[in-house]
Amino acid sequence: MTKEKVLDALKTVYHTGNEKDIVSAGIVQDLNIEKYYISFSLIVDTNDADMRLKLKSEAIKAIKEQVNKDAIIKVAFQNKPVAETAYEQEQNAPLSGVKKVIAVISGKGGVGKSTVSANLALALAESGAKVGLMDADIYGPSVPIMFGVRGERPLMKDVNGKGVIVPLERFGIRLLSIGLLVDESKAVVWRGPMASSAIRQFVTDVDWGELDYLIVDMPPGTGDIHLTLLQMIKVSGVVIVSTPQDVALADAKKGIAMFGQAQLNARILGLVENMSYFTPAELPDNKYYIFGKQGAQKLAEQYELPFLGEIPLVQSIREGGDIGIPVMVSDDEVSKKAFRDLAREVSNAI
Repeated sequence: MTKEKVLDALKTVYHTGNEKDIVSAGIVQDLNIEKYYISFSLIVDTNDADMRLKLKSEAIKAIKEQVNKDAIIKVAFQNKPVAETAYEQEQNAPLSGVKKVIAVISGKGGVGKSTVSANLALALAESGAKVGLMDADIYGPSVPIMFGVRGERPLMKDVNGKGVIVPLERFGIRLLSIGLLVDESKAVVWRGPMASSAIRQFVTDVDWGELDYLIVDMPPGTGDIHLTLLQMIKVSGVVIVSTPQDVALADAKKGIAMFGQAQLNARILGLVENMSYFTPAELPDNKYYIFGKQGAQKLAEQYELPFLGEIPLVQSIREGGDIGIPVMVSDDEVSKKAFRDLAREVSNAI
């Protein structure tokens, strides 16, 4: 006896009210054959005992007549799953309480992507929005240092019998990072699938609650984590961070190209140029373009993308990130204005 012969026999059986035979209609599932023993399930949408018995009898009869009269046949019934309504699907979707997800990416490391992510989140929260920040940079998490929460651990709570992580709260926004879950003195030496699994957990096993914006600080480059996130959730928009010099712009082009692929359904909101110019604290009106001038702006024009703004190279931005007090909660009005302008452009774009 072979599966092909058994299925051919079952193709002569029809379920009441169905134009297709039970094989073509997908009613026959989990077919197994071991010597003279055959087992399979019938997926039906009725609890009528007589109708089930009739279908079972016809299926057994077809196999015995067309395949082997001595076959020992076991038939189980399963109820056809009820399709979710569009509303139920939306409620059960990952991050169903989050209105907008914004991914912040860079083609290479060292361009200040995490600084932009953190202060963009704070600038949006300053405007009255409910904001979360997911540090998806598994191999180089920065959020614990930048928000002064090193050594802290998020709590767990039970939701419908499932344990979920509760993000930390700092400066009015919700935070989660792999750096809050592992020993920071040890390197995260994970292969791609393991890192992607961590990101899935950040999406499905974290109680983000109701948010207007979830900012996702992505790892540099174009790898597994980007694909995993974009396949799991609807990303409302992407912000690409670069610095003015050519080596950074060359990598920013790769990020643009990645989101140009048809299977990655995420819109690029625009480019932001970090470390755009140097402004000394004692000369706030002076601008020194030490890394080149308007490189990201010209790249945005080349690709016909919005240019979201310039972030200056200011000592207080670096110091704030190192001591756990982001510049958006400092008294540096020059830098705060730059991030407020960026938040406004991102909000308008989205």
